[in-house]
Amino acid sequence: MKFSPGDAIRFGWETFKGRPWFFIGAVAILLLASIAINIVSSAIDSATGGSLEEPSIAGSIVNYGLAVLLNMGAIAFFLAAYDSPDRVQFSALWHPQPYWKFLGTSLLASLAVAVGLFLLIVPGLIAMVLFMFSMFLVIDRGLGPIDALKQSMEMTKGNRWPLFGLILLMALILFVGILALGVGLIVAAPIVGLAYTYAYRLLSGGAAQIQSADARSYV
Repeated sequence: MKFSPGDAIRFGWETFKGRPWFFIGAVAILLLASIAINIVSSAIDSATGGSLEEPSIAGSIVNYGLAVLLNMGAIAFFLAAYDSPDRVQFSALWHPQPYWKFLGTSLLASLAVAVGLFLLIVPGLIAMVLFMFSMFLVIDRGLGPIDALKQSMEMTKGNRWPLFGLILLMALILFVGILALGVGLIVAAPIVGLAYTYAYRLLSGGAAQIQSADARSYV
């Protein structure tokens, strides 16, 4: 199945337009949760002799562990938003299971990308594309780390250049959002999240039907 980055971005925009204030609210919740996580980890750093420049091991572990929960909620939310954009609720942001599978997958995928970037940059970019759906597969299908990484590699076959193009487009949209005094992120982030989920759903063969009438032509 062929994938178009432009179709993914258009889907994100059209779906966002259907409930703009709802999606802005969801991103605001995620941002506030992220700030809260940083406050907690900073407090732990202060109590254990760490600092912003040199965080403590305890603070870093807590920060990463809580960030995993945040990422799980974000992925679960955008999957629900894709499948049912008119009915998804803020409660979809809370999705703590399967935590350990997600943590393991996140660590392995991040390690592969980091090592690749450190070595020659290009291998890191390749790993970024190969494993880009691994954490979606954990939330959506409950796969373990190794199976999620393998399935993600399989899903990207035949569309790796278009998917790399999508990554660049999403990065550009987020960058423009940051340039708009940071406020633009509350619009850019849901568009990117929905576009990313579109790519996953299309290439995974799941939820082939889009609920949003305006976006239906982009499946």
